[in-house]
Amino acid sequence: MIKIEKTEVMNMEAAIRGARNPMNSWDRSDSYTDSEGTFIVGGSDRELGHRLAVSGPDHRKFLRQIFVSVDITAPLYWWKEFDTYKVGTVANSTSTMHKIHSKPFDRDDFSHDRMSDEALACLDSVISFLEARRQEYVETREKAFWEDIIQTLPTSYNQKRTLSMNYENLVNMYYARYNHKLSEWHEFCAWIETLPMAREWILIKERIYPHVWADAPAKEEDK
Repeated sequence: MIKIEKTEVMNMEAAIRGARNPMNSWDRSDSYTDSEGTFIVGGSDRELGHRLAVSGPDHRKFLRQIFVSVDITAPLYWWKEFDTYKVGTVANSTSTMHKIHSKPFDRDDFSHDRMSDEALACLDSVISFLEARRQEYVETREKAFWEDIIQTLPTSYNQKRTLSMNYENLVNMYYARYNHKLSEWHEFCAWIETLPMAREWILIKERIYPHVWADAPAKEEDK
């Protein structure tokens, strides 16, 4: 289970402006902000960004200036893998240390969408134990009860984090995790595909994943 919400993409206008600095080609920029305040990327800027993106990390520095903020709720076993990506990412999470005892435990605190009936029965047993220990800790404040909770807590426990990252991070994540065994990574990559300019600037290895580009215009050399 993974829940992705409150997505914001920021600084795209400045990133495009910076992408044109090396060749002093600002006059060729055709992006604009419409009457509703939405930033629209023009065809010339779109194509420039794609050329830079496919040319490699040294040329696509502008992607590091496009920032994404998002709230993600996911199980600890997924966050354990996400924590591989430390460079260029920042996260603030809900606290298991300070707030694990603040509400009763129930099934919805855990990712259980793909569990068998036997696994659900096991989870329910663990939840009953955790809830009993939680109540004992709330009543007595004895650390031993809290430690039972922390050390028994399954990795399917869901944690919410507010993440900040950039488009270059997302390029790396997408191609590293696209075919991962965990379904949560598939949903995360599907979310990446919905971001502004994702097709042109993030999903840049069209030869590897042609289905992503299935409805893209054919290139001259492909005609």
